[in-house]
Amino acid sequence: LGIEKQKNHLGQESEFLILEYAENSKLFVPINQSHLVSRYIGVKEEKPQLNALGTQKWTKAKVLAQKSIIGYAKDLLQLQAEREIQGGFVYPEDSLTMRAFEEEFPYQETEDQLKAIQDIKKDMQSKKAMDRLICGDVGYGKTEVAMRAAFKAVLDGKRQVAVLVPTTILAVQHYETFKQRMASFNVKVEVICRFKTAKEIKKILERLSDGKVDILIGTQRLLSADVLFKELGLVIIDEEQKFGVRAKEKLKKIKAGVDCITMSATPIPRTLYFSLISAKELSVINSPPHDRLPIKTILCDKDETVIQQALLRELSRDGQAYFIHNRVESIFDESAKIQKLLPAAKIQVVHGQMEADDIEMAFHAFKSGFCDVLVATSIVENGIDIPNANTIIIDRAEQFGISDLYQLRGRVGRHNKPSYAYFMTPKFQRLQEATQKRLKALVESSGFGGGMKLAMLDLEIRGAGDILGTQQSGHVSTIGFHLYCKLLKKTIDAMMKKKPTTFLETKIEFPFPAKIPEYYLPDTSLRLEFYHRLGEASSEAEVDELIAELKDRFGKYPEEVSWLQSMTKIKLRAIDQGITLLKIEKFSLIIEKLLKDKTEKKQLFIKEPKSPEELEKLCSQFLKK
Repeated sequence: LGIEKQKNHLGQESEFLILEYAENSKLFVPINQSHLVSRYIGVKEEKPQLNALGTQKWTKAKVLAQKSIIGYAKDLLQLQAEREIQGGFVYPEDSLTMRAFEEEFPYQETEDQLKAIQDIKKDMQSKKAMDRLICGDVGYGKTEVAMRAAFKAVLDGKRQVAVLVPTTILAVQHYETFKQRMASFNVKVEVICRFKTAKEIKKILERLSDGKVDILIGTQRLLSADVLFKELGLVIIDEEQKFGVRAKEKLKKIKAGVDCITMSATPIPRTLYFSLISAKELSVINSPPHDRLPIKTILCDKDETVIQQALLRELSRDGQAYFIHNRVESIFDESAKIQKLLPAAKIQVVHGQMEADDIEMAFHAFKSGFCDVLVATSIVENGIDIPNANTIIIDRAEQFGISDLYQLRGRVGRHNKPSYAYFMTPKFQRLQEATQKRLKALVESSGFGGGMKLAMLDLEIRGAGDILGTQQSGHVSTIGFHLYCKLLKKTIDAMMKKKPTTFLETKIEFPFPAKIPEYYLPDTSLRLEFYHRLGEASSEAEVDELIAELKDRFGKYPEEVSWLQSMTKIKLRAIDQGITLLKIEKFSLIIEKLLKDKTEKKQLFIKEPKSPEELEKLCSQFLKK
């Protein structure tokens, strides 16, 4: 409901978040405990049922979820342990050939690209089989990162590489990119797709099993029983969200014991979720390539005048455009309408039900500049990189998912020209609220680095769905996705450190003015954000970094912030040692600790500290770092 100032139990003026429960009951949460409050995301788009204060419903639901989470965490860690036991091939450090390959890259790598490359090399040079997600916006250089991993596997490890992609078009694009990039180094790259004859595929597969193909690129055809590698070392999966359940089951078998890289611009919530809870390593490429301009995104009702003006503007600067119409039965009618609007334009139609040769010819015409406007289905969603095409119009945008629209928009704006994306709907105001929200989210994320944000937005709009499987969905629905993930991460972290899993909260009751004062940071939402981040911090170093950020952004801070910094660090040490209460009152320090089924209580006589430094020094006598 908002924020209100009141005196706390120590008589100090403090800020409280006001939460409303069922039957108009209200709870006042101290602002420095705001990290305990999270937005509810359930399984479906439905409003949660509120509980009344004073009942045990919420507590019981949480206890049931916690029991289930412990079992689920054990299963997840078992999978990870099996991967570690199996181990992976340990690659040597970079050879001179690897360095020569990197020096041939014609562009300047971004910092995030270099960090992702470094992460991958570290993984490949370790004993554990790699399982890493590379998340980066469309055109941010994920492919170059993957190519360096592939090159290292082939040249430094004498291993073969499988590159699995969702569409034929993307397979061909990757084939051309990999082959051209590795041309100087005699790396044998092949592709199997519908553009190849059965005879050609048979020959490629024979050479593959003999070890004469280094990198094989393809669609789900790669998962067929007749695709046999002599020494598979690395699997690269592009746009994993495009693969079905059966394909993913086959993927599990082919990934066993080999290094794996998954690439995505808008990772599906399940993949994103596993990365967030440390079950999969994550590299994020947030920085755009140099000279890149953001795509201007326009959301509007379908209008022939707007279509005509948008296409004429693009063609008048000698550019090319896409018009996306995702219905095969009416695509030629749509093409005829566009031809009527632009009589002089050269227009081509392409869709997935056409013959392979016709598809190839249409793309070749567009790529070579013989075609001005390509009227297409979502077949162009992946793998098309035409520097001269910088306008895309998407008809019936409401029928596409967030990931699809994001990928389609990414067909333009891949170079340094101003680019435009039009999302057209029949009547925007008549669309369902969730659909409107999805489309608006895309417009708002048209700047750089929007892919990860969109994945989280998609999760909020659609609900957590089946990302955890049917057994866990009930608990997600009851306690919400964010709290579920928080408890799961806490459980996994405890298990990995071989410590007992406890969901108890640690209370710190010190009579010191630990806060971010309003006079220092007047913006309530920013104060709330810093309290939340401090509450979520998992190490003392992270706390120090946050306080340093506060100083950097808002200037020298008052003593109240120093008290808050010290108390937050002390709380982290207390949590780590299973302490449930730390309290200072009347020259005594009270420590309560849970030991199996009983609480141990200590009361120590102390000299009350006069500064944050004295407080830390005092507590360090009883709390190990």
